[in-house]
Amino acid sequence: MLAEARARDAADPLRDYRARFDLPQGVIYLDGNSLGALPKATAGRMAQVIRGEWGEGLIRSWNSADWIGMPQRVGGKIAPLIGAAPDEVIACDSTSVNLFKLIAAALRMQPGRKVVLSEPGNFPTDLYMIAGLEAQGLAERRLVPRERIAGALDGDVALLLLTHVHYKTGAVFDMAALTRAAHEAGALVLWDLSHSAGAIPVDLNGCGADFAVGCGYKYLNGGPGAPAFAYAARRHHEALEQPLTGWMGHAAPFAFSDDYAPAAGVDRLLTGTPPILGLAALEVGIELAAEIGIERLAAKSRALSEFFRTCLDRAGVELDLVSPADPEQRGSQLSFRHPEAYAICQALIARGVIGDFRDPDILRLGFAPAYVSFEDVAQAAQHLAEVLKTGEWQREEFRERAAVT
Repeated sequence: MLAEARARDAADPLRDYRARFDLPQGVIYLDGNSLGALPKATAGRMAQVIRGEWGEGLIRSWNSADWIGMPQRVGGKIAPLIGAAPDEVIACDSTSVNLFKLIAAALRMQPGRKVVLSEPGNFPTDLYMIAGLEAQGLAERRLVPRERIAGALDGDVALLLLTHVHYKTGAVFDMAALTRAAHEAGALVLWDLSHSAGAIPVDLNGCGADFAVGCGYKYLNGGPGAPAFAYAARRHHEALEQPLTGWMGHAAPFAFSDDYAPAAGVDRLLTGTPPILGLAALEVGIELAAEIGIERLAAKSRALSEFFRTCLDRAGVELDLVSPADPEQRGSQLSFRHPEAYAICQALIARGVIGDFRDPDILRLGFAPAYVSFEDVAQAAQHLAEVLKTGEWQREEFRERAAVT
């Protein structure tokens, strides 16, 4: 398979982008859906911000380097990747905080309705944020299996909250159909794009979505704990009232008024002082994704994951695929179920193949198309075949659960 992989790499229109990432020697990195690799340009940009803008410019850089406008500028660069207009996206806070703000805002816009509908097994923070508002008496959490979601949209549902690409399985919701069904029932929709942005095409405005959130540290390669983003359709800006009324979301933050007045448009989703270093790093990753183009990223992602499946088949490996078999119906990952998935994952990491484990029995491999090669994929499949066939995963050091995985 290596010869075929190298031929595919030679013909890959994205092959030169791999050199623009700082990838450790001897490592096959298939964990991009938890933390993207480091773009080489990020270190230089960070040095510029730290030594020049912070070290030399000091407080003046809020204006001279336009630090004050970074949430809007970075958000505007994310917008084309998710099918939004630049003035509908703001880069700020974490995904969890943005979820809380937008769930609360949606509930305020839906008097007489309190139900937030989602699915069991959604990413925990999404469900926890609903539960937090429920504990305050502001929301009522309703969870139904994904195949029954459309039928559960009734007159009590204020908001449908779903993750576009499921974090465990990679299964993709039909955003347009479910958004339309929610609107027909009088509900608003909030999409979590954490496993979508920078990996697969998203068309929020084309689907008529109301709100969305997403993180910056996965396929956008913004670094660990990178700032997240929030989207609010322009038609909702005047009615949008979020609960974390911090000074940066004020209409005139430097007037230092005792009373809060929301800023115009999506700026009202700001809360505290922008994290300039994090936004600077994120901006590099976003610009790189935009340069490559989301359609090309998605096409290579599908090709990589399908090639991995072919390599496993030819190696005689049989694993329970829990991701959709159709690459058009999944995100940029493959997930397999195995009772010893944790130990298998640890054995692979020891060999330099970094994937990840999701409790209780999922081995998850991400195919970040900007820097993963077909040769990476062929070698990773061979390592997995050897780990399974030799029983290497049975070694005690691979079976002992670490506190953090």
